[in-house]
Amino acid sequence: LQGIFVLGLPYALLHSGYSGLLLIVLAAALCCYTGKILIACLYEENENGQLIRVRDTYEDIANACCKKLSPNLGGMVVNVAQVVELIMTCILYLVVSGNLLSHSFPHVPVTEKTWSIFAFVTLLPCIFIRTLKIVSKLSQLCSLVHFVIIFVVLTYCLTQMHQWSWAKFRLSLEFEDFLVSVGVIIFSYTSQIFLPTLEGNMKNPGEFRCMLNWTHFFACILKTTFALTAFLTWGEKTKEVITDNLPSFLETPVNLCLLTKALLSYPLPFFAATEIVYSCISKDNHSNYRSPLLALTVRGSFLLLTLLMALFTPHFALLMGLSGSVTGAAMTFLLPSLFHLKLKWKKLSFLEKCADISVFILGFLCSLAGIVCSIKGLLEVFG
Repeated sequence: LQGIFVLGLPYALLHSGYSGLLLIVLAAALCCYTGKILIACLYEENENGQLIRVRDTYEDIANACCKKLSPNLGGMVVNVAQVVELIMTCILYLVVSGNLLSHSFPHVPVTEKTWSIFAFVTLLPCIFIRTLKIVSKLSQLCSLVHFVIIFVVLTYCLTQMHQWSWAKFRLSLEFEDFLVSVGVIIFSYTSQIFLPTLEGNMKNPGEFRCMLNWTHFFACILKTTFALTAFLTWGEKTKEVITDNLPSFLETPVNLCLLTKALLSYPLPFFAATEIVYSCISKDNHSNYRSPLLALTVRGSFLLLTLLMALFTPHFALLMGLSGSVTGAAMTFLLPSLFHLKLKWKKLSFLEKCADISVFILGFLCSLAGIVCSIKGLLEVFG
């Protein structure tokens, strides 16, 4: 899910300057930490002091924390947040698809919104996806295309090293633009909703913490390198989607590869979102859970919703910043730290409690400020 949104990181550096580099590193460290404490919430000690996995999903953790208020309240909140984040991801794929088609064929008298509709038409077969097997094959193709795109962009940037200048970085920042950049950077790291399933399917779950350390370390290195080299190449001319800065002989083929990746990536968050809705429906009405008509209705409604949102908010960076500030911050920082404090309070050391509280406060402030600034930016654009 993160791959295509890495293309927005150079634009985030444009508005955050040197602090953006620090933010990329800090976000990686914080996301790694919250991933670990989230998984810790899946386990409880038995009578012999051994850790036993007593919960399986993010929803289970939320329900355990809110069981005194309502048995299913926490799970409902988490499910809503997950669905919103996944749907926002789908919307972003449509927005960027319209943007890519528009820049790939600039001489065709078609608006960006119309291009998004054309992209939407190619996604209609998603209505008939019933298993994760098909989605996994599409995701494998996405990974291959993603590496090709990043390699091409980095190679071109390295050929322009003679033009690089650290003077392109801002020393003074616009506070509101900076906060939108925070949301973009956070969104590029969000993966917490998949971690419980990932850890549960590992051959050796004991290696999860080590795996998380290394993956976030390499993600941080790669994202910093990519964002830095791209920004040093184009400076103030850096655009929302960095491939728009490429010369014409590279822009069109790279944009078409990126378009292919975006369209192939769409089914994964779309399938995950509909499955969450199905699981909620099944708890209330088992007979209609696998009704073909219900399945088509839900999937069709989700597809239409993503199209309408993409048409009304056709601004990649602002929408990405808003998503990162709302669901990204909640699922990545706020809820893991809150749940960890609730479930493990008696066993946490003073420093661990301080760390969780600090992460919660930081996430809350960033989320609140990012929401206000992103919405203000969108209103100004519409105005």
